[in-house]
Amino acid sequence: MSVYLITFAVFILVITGMSIGFIIQRKTISGSCGGLGAVGIEKECDCPEPCDARKKREARSAKTEEWKKNQII
Repeated sequence: MSVYLITFAVFILVITGMSIGFIIQRKTISGSCGGLGAVGIEKECDCPEPCDARKKREARSAKTEEWKKNQII
């Protein structure tokens, strides 16, 4: 049982350390390989045209951005 408690304590210490590092540096966690852009893929799928759901999402996002731009505060 003590092994589990020690392991749990170590995980809590690691998570706390990562949290403090994020708060201090304001830097997101990122990988070292550069993601898909490093291998020449600009988007998640190589479809020639986005699907209907993505088109709707992008249209909704554009409307929201336009609304925020024209909003009177």
